Amino acid sequence: MTTDHGYPAVRMYIAGEWCQGGTGRTAPIVNPATEEVIGEVPLATTADLDRALAAADEGFRVWRATPIARRTAILHAAADLIAERAPEIGRVSTLEQGKPLAESTDEARRTADTLRWHADDARRAYGRIIPAEPGTVLTVRREPIGPVAAFVPWNFPVGGPNRKISSALSVGCSIIIKGSEETPATAAALVRCYEDAGLPAGVLNLVFGEPAEVSAHLIASPVTRLIAFTGSVPVGKLLAAQAGEVMKPSLMELGGHAPVIVCADADPVRAARKAAQAKFANAGQVCTSPSRFFVHESLVEEFTAEFVKAAEAVVVGDGLAEGTKMGPLANERRLKALERLVADAVARGARILTGGAALDRAGYFFAPTVLIDVPEDAELLHEEPFAPVAPIVPFSDLDEVLTRANALPYGLAAYGFTGSSATAEKLSAELEAGILSINHCGGSVHEAPSGGVKESGYGREGGPEALDAYLVTKRVSHLLVP
Repeated sequence: MTTDHGYPAVRMYIAGEWCQGGTGRTAPIVNPATEEVIGEVPLATTADLDRALAAADEGFRVWRATPIARRTAILHAAADLIAERAPEIGRVSTLEQGKPLAESTDEARRTADTLRWHADDARRAYGRIIPAEPGTVLTVRREPIGPVAAFVPWNFPVGGPNRKISSALSVGCSIIIKGSEETPATAAALVRCYEDAGLPAGVLNLVFGEPAEVSAHLIASPVTRLIAFTGSVPVGKLLAAQAGEVMKPSLMELGGHAPVIVCADADPVRAARKAAQAKFANAGQVCTSPSRFFVHESLVEEFTAEFVKAAEAVVVGDGLAEGTKMGPLANERRLKALERLVADAVARGARILTGGAALDRAGYFFAPTVLIDVPEDAELLHEEPFAPVAPIVPFSDLDEVLTRANALPYGLAAYGFTGSSATAEKLSAELEAGILSINHCGGSVHEAPSGGVKESGYGREGGPEALDAYLVTKRVSHLLVP
């Protein structure tokens, strides 16, 4: 069933059934490129959440007892369906999130690869036998932690939910995932791939609702054993505190304010092109998006000129329109927040070289923006913009700029450009970030870990480390009976 906009009707998925929810409460879903309401998302009641908890509890018993070869086969079948349906999933994602169709479709395809990686890697979640006294067998076992409660934002509607789902299911956990109320149909399309692949009922449950109500109820329940969250630092702190009250471990992938350091021996044109490409991907709505550009004073003029050229070449429009390279911001909140940050910077003396304002059309469009002469006290240099804006700041001394780059309480991603291997090692050793890219602006990959330090969170997603949070380590000491 679809709406007049070609947008699918959205339902929750609880205990193997698609449902509207107990009271029929809904919230509107808005296309950010047109500001039109294209659908409604059902909001869960406490009774709905309790059904999901009961389903996850039973689903865990079934799924952990399923032979791993069978589990892996189902997950690979789901990955095949995600890849096959990537164009369809991508179109839905673009309708509700706004990013260009090519980006949405590629996200779905990469999601399938992530699922395959985690499914196979779970087969290598080895324990070990420890040498012990005669007559004693001492072993270490790795077991699924139990039902997971996961919460994801709207910026990666396919990849975000799937990083949690694929990790949990691969090791034998069940999961309740609260998808974003702004991008619910994409999450539902992803879940349907798992359902159609033969996943047993209750193993995967999808709910929507008032975020504070849903998180408080799921975290407090004795059923859930792990809390996994991607989102803002303030919300992450709140959920971590709630989990701590009931002694539950949590996995927190939070925001950042990624510095880019362009050293004196870097190629300024190449650095500007690489950095601009990353900056305007998904309209800057990426946790790891480069967002503070520190450029050596000898290169700043050339770097800035090339960056402005790249920004002005970005084709902004509806993500479904051919040729669009950058879509709208996801909602009006982001638009207002960016307007405030730019206005504050300008009021403190910054100059806008290009962009700097919302586009005069329907939708939440903001022009790719480059600023210079941004003072240190500008909010833009301290608050994660999560938007297509680039403040460029010159520096003269590498040690001094490393101090500035590390001065914020965040530490998710960082970037460096240099022609020297010694300088690259210095950046690698001294930048305080969980993800560092040298001479490019690399994104997340399924074979390597991603995650933050300081207030950007803890735990890792991707690579073998992705499964750690979803497993518990059990020591078994077996005294043999004669």
